[in-house]
Amino acid sequence: MYEDTITAIATPVGEGGIGIIRLSGPEAARVVSSLFRRGRRMHGVEVDQLESHRLYYGHIVNPKTDQIVDEVMVARMAAPRTYTREDVVEISCHGGPVPLREVLKLTIDAGAREAEAGEFTLRAFLNGRIDLSQAEAVMSVVSAQTSESLEMAVNELRGRLTGRLTPAREALLEALAFLDAAADFPEDEIPPTDVPEVLGRAETHLKDVLDSSQLGLLYREGVQIAIVGRPNVGKSSLMNTMLRSDRAIVTEIAGTTRDVITETINLRGIPATLLDTAGIAETEDVVERIGIDRSRQALDTAGVAIFVLDGSQPLADADRQVGQLLADRFGSADDRRLVIAINKRDLPDRFDHHELLDQFDDTPVVELSTMSGDGLDELEDAVYECLVAQAGEAREPAMVNLRQQQALGRALEHVQAARQALDDGVPQDLVAVDVRSAMLAVGEITGEQVSESILTEIFSRFCIGK
Repeated sequence: MYEDTITAIATPVGEGGIGIIRLSGPEAARVVSSLFRRGRRMHGVEVDQLESHRLYYGHIVNPKTDQIVDEVMVARMAAPRTYTREDVVEISCHGGPVPLREVLKLTIDAGAREAEAGEFTLRAFLNGRIDLSQAEAVMSVVSAQTSESLEMAVNELRGRLTGRLTPAREALLEALAFLDAAADFPEDEIPPTDVPEVLGRAETHLKDVLDSSQLGLLYREGVQIAIVGRPNVGKSSLMNTMLRSDRAIVTEIAGTTRDVITETINLRGIPATLLDTAGIAETEDVVERIGIDRSRQALDTAGVAIFVLDGSQPLADADRQVGQLLADRFGSADDRRLVIAINKRDLPDRFDHHELLDQFDDTPVVELSTMSGDGLDELEDAVYECLVAQAGEAREPAMVNLRQQQALGRALEHVQAARQALDDGVPQDLVAVDVRSAMLAVGEITGEQVSESILTEIFSRFCIGK
């Protein structure tokens, strides 16, 4: 499909010890041969004669002026043992933006075309080195924010998702083969197949992956955690304690925080963005009111809210107001998105728990001290359990993206529709329509059935050199 040779800077922009220009395509070796010189006499090199997968020292020279542009290491990688399964040449330059741009320009002048976003990985997919789920896992590896999400992304890069979908695909293929044969050759004796049982297997496997996908999205995309409460109960102190650094300003003056402050932590492997909100209370201060409005908006986007109370003080009307706000949003028994943190347990307890907490059914309550850090682990455990509970029961997370999750949902819906159609006595050729649609949806994940527009959308999100 692609017969030209592409080139791009494959390392991040900026100053560094090394920067890499990557070329892929049939003319990669010829392009670099026109620029690469070795030895004291700067003799030319036929790059396609260099041993594959070895580094060679030399210089990149402007062939029009014989001026040395950079001191480099060149590696030739012969097809098919390359990232794209095409001939690949990589030039390791000094990591400054200027030498990289100059070398890139020379490769373009010599006949290569600058790569489009994700084009190297697209070629790897089109040439059969990886399937589409593995191609998308490349981006998950690059953007991983925790070691746990990196481990999951690497597993997907090795084909874990495709492997988990294989039993469902095989069951769908078995059912479809029987249904099509029964429709096309009604007079022939066709070996019997228990289609409802086969579709039941497909449904079980699809549900297993789909149930795991919500937890996988949590590790992939992360979550927002809003820290809310009345002024001066220790919200900013709690944020600093969870960050293990002094990010938010802390004073004894109520209303110090007037806007939403955000920072990201690793919460048991989940990338979690903490939102330190302005204290919610009645005020005449215009700036404070704006901050309080933003605090209320933060609750709308947060996956979990931490309701902070001051255990060293009697319950205040402002606590009741915040409690009512949270009860309206998170008060139902099946909405596991709230954790109550009673702060300042290092001081004498003057807090009446029951007056406020009785309105929250089964809501986790943790006592802690942001001064000493006591109770912090218990708080983080409670927040983590809330997040996992929202994601549902899963044996292991499936590191999927939203596109893949939607395709899984469609596949499951078609399988369930096919089973219902069989129960209702619908002709088998019509049942086959839903089974085939389920297979197409699975194929959208692995890349066996995918449109050019979907490929364009997927790979446009990649960086140029990947």
